[in-house]
Amino acid sequence: MPYFKKIAVVLSLVLAPVLVQEAAAAAVPPAAVAVQSDTRDIVQEIINVVGLKPRFELRAADIDNAAAVIYNGKRYILYSERFLDAINNAVHTDWAGVSILAHEIGHHLNGHTLSRSGSNPADELEADEFSGFVLRKMGASLAEAQAAINLLSEEETSRSHPGRSYRLAAISKGWRSADEQLLASASNPKPDSRAIEPAPRQPRVAQQQPTAQSASLSSRMVLSKVVFSQAPREQFYLTTRLQLVHLTKDGPRVIGKLVKTGDARYPYYFKSEYLRTVFITERGELVNKQGQRVGHLA
Repeated sequence: MPYFKKIAVVLSLVLAPVLVQEAAAAAVPPAAVAVQSDTRDIVQEIINVVGLKPRFELRAADIDNAAAVIYNGKRYILYSERFLDAINNAVHTDWAGVSILAHEIGHHLNGHTLSRSGSNPADELEADEFSGFVLRKMGASLAEAQAAINLLSEEETSRSHPGRSYRLAAISKGWRSADEQLLASASNPKPDSRAIEPAPRQPRVAQQQPTAQSASLSSRMVLSKVVFSQAPREQFYLTTRLQLVHLTKDGPRVIGKLVKTGDARYPYYFKSEYLRTVFITERGELVNKQGQRVGHLA
């Protein structure tokens, strides 16, 4: 992005410090408005990546940017829809908004909001590192994970925030840590997923239920997990036979297959009688015909 255009974008987005973390809100959080389903889905994906329960409320609010706050002992993630849309448009990737939300969630999960000292460079770097880690787990490139901070951060370190180079390095550290984990997981043998269960009673033939094996999918057959934003808790997998499988309580169910398109931007799509057309980008993102992100390969 040309330098002068970049400056104009920054000024149009916000003149106050960006990604401010407060130890406690001085006033009642701004009145809540309906949280867009896609924003809620993004937050759920972030939480799924780290494997923790979201012990905070997400609220769209009349603020300049985004913030992690505590009010009356309750945790909130507040964000401006206008701000997230503007930064996504400025850097031409939706990952920018995701990184900002991940940064604020990192403040809560790292315990920064429990302090009354306000923002400080050390806490900001920890939140940046968490953001980089999460975005790699979700499928973002390093450049996509750094895009928002690269545009919005100040060059020099201030009392509350570190300089741009330090923040980009922290995001890179988190991203590479997640990348190493993913590579190690892919190269190492997968552990036995069978659980210890009490011996079942001998059922009558007429009442025999499906066995545990019929309701599972061998890890050797799994190429990737498929996460749909509208159904984050459902288990979908891409198998080594390039089949899209839905793991239900009655067992694996093949609902589609991976097919080549010949388009470099969207090299594959899921051919299915049960789903609307879903394309897969070269980065593993799932998008619909309108180009909207609807999930990812994990």
